[in-house]
Amino acid sequence: MIRPLLCAALLMVSPLALAEPGPAPRSSEPYELVRALQAVQDGIANGDTAAHGSHIALIRQVGEKFLAADASVWSNPQNGQAVVIYLLSGGAPQLVRKLPRDKMSVDSRLFDGALAYVEGRQDDARDLLKDIKPRTLPSGLGGQVALVQGALFARTEASLAIERLDDARLLLPGTLVEEAALRREILLVGQAEDFDKFEFLTQAYVRHYRNSIYAGDFWQRFSSGLTQSNLALDERRFARIAALLEQIDRASRLKLHLMIARNAMLRGLMQVTRLASERALALSADASAERERARFFRGASRALTDEYDGGLAELKAVDRSKLPERDVPLLNATVQLALDIRKPFAGKSTAEKPPVTPARLDLASSTAMLARAQQQLGELELLTRDRRP
Repeated sequence: MIRPLLCAALLMVSPLALAEPGPAPRSSEPYELVRALQAVQDGIANGDTAAHGSHIALIRQVGEKFLAADASVWSNPQNGQAVVIYLLSGGAPQLVRKLPRDKMSVDSRLFDGALAYVEGRQDDARDLLKDIKPRTLPSGLGGQVALVQGALFARTEASLAIERLDDARLLLPGTLVEEAALRREILLVGQAEDFDKFEFLTQAYVRHYRNSIYAGDFWQRFSSGLTQSNLALDERRFARIAALLEQIDRASRLKLHLMIARNAMLRGLMQVTRLASERALALSADASAERERARFFRGASRALTDEYDGGLAELKAVDRSKLPERDVPLLNATVQLALDIRKPFAGKSTAEKPPVTPARLDLASSTAMLARAQQQLGELELLTRDRRP
C-alpha cells in the first residue's frame, strides 16, 4: 500500500508528472502536498525502505512547490498550518523563510515556534510552544506539535514531556509521529521507573512498529531506560522483563542480561544477579567472553548468598583474559571478598573461636554480612569507574 502512495506523492510534486503534452495540471494545494508527504513518511514506520530512501527528495520537492505557489493560497488556514507541519516533518527553514509570511493565516506562536525548533533555538521554541494545547488543534497539526513539545521538555520537565508524547500517540495513531513518540517516551518512562507503562509502551511498539526503519533506535532507548533505572532490579518483575527481552535479537538480549546482572551485583541484589546471569549463560556461546562474564556474575551471586563453596569455585575458574578490562579488578575484589567472609572477625581471641566445621556458612540469614558485601561492592564500583573504556 505504501509504494503506491509514494508514486502518487511523487506525481503530485513532479513537474514531469504528465508524459503527454497538454495544459499544465492545476497545482495541488500546499496542505494536500503535505498530506502526501506524511503518507510516505508513515511508510517508514512500517519498514518501507523505498519510502525512506526517497522522502528527503520529496521534502525538497514539496518545498519547491510551496515557493512556486500563488500568494493567494496562503490565506487558507489549512495551508498555513501545512507549512508548520512541513517544518516539523523535516522541511527546510531557509526555504520557509522565503514564503510570504504576511499572507499566511496561521498562529504566529506555532509558525515562529516551529522555525525556532528546526533552527536549533531550543529556548525560544520552548517559550513559544509551551502553552499550546495540542488537543485544541487539528489532529494532523496537534500530533506534530505534541511530539516536538515532548522533545523540548524531556530534560527539564519530564512529566510534561510524557504527557505531550501521550497526546502525540493519541492524535496520530498508526503514523510515524506515533512511532517517534513511542521511541522518545520509552526512555522517559524508564527513568521515571513506571514499570507498567514501560511494559505497555514496549508491547505497543512491538505490536505496531517492530519493522520500522528506526526500530534500532527504539531498542537502544529501551536498553537505556532499563539499565539506567531500577526497573529490572526487582525479582518479582524479572519474568516480565525477560518476556519483553524475548522480542529482540539474541545478541541484544545477551548484552542486556549481562548489564542487568552486573548492575544488580553492584547493588547487592544477588537474586536478580543470579536470574540475569543464568539467562545470559543460556544465550552465550561456549568459550566466549560473554560466557565468562555470565559465569563471573553467577559465581558472585552464589558465593555471596547460600552456595559459598560452589560460587567461589566458579569465580576462581573464570578466565580473566576474556573479561573486559573494567571487570578484572571487580572479579579480583569479589574473590577476595568471598575469601574474607570466612575469616574470623577481628578482636576475637583464639579461645573464643568456634570449632572448625565443614558446615556451609548461611549468608542469607546474616543481614549484617550481606550489608557488608553490598557496601564493599559499591565502594569497589567507585574505585573501578575511572577505568571504564
